[in-house]
Amino acid sequence: MIKHIVLWELADKDQADANAAKMKERLEALVGQTPGLLSAHVSRSFAGYDVALIAELESREALEAYQNFPPHVEIKKWVGSIAKNRTFCDFEC
Repeated sequence: MIKHIVLWELADKDQADANAAKMKERLEALVGQTPGLLSAHVSRSFAGYDVALIAELESREALEAYQNFPPHVEIKKWVGSIAKNRTFCDFEC
């Protein structure tokens, strides 16, 4: 199993709550439609970065497929337009 963790700092702090809610809705909706994506949890942070994603995927191959899955690519483009900073960590467990 792969854990995929992404942290974002959002550019517009006045819209952070609304954008985080939209990120949660869109990213969590990928579960069940993205092959190999077992779970996705998005939360608004109270310290550090503004938003966190913790996703579980079946394998490294599933992570690669997820990164290129067209609905996810569309979300990544939108998030990239509202995010100031992003970091991530992927690991096997």
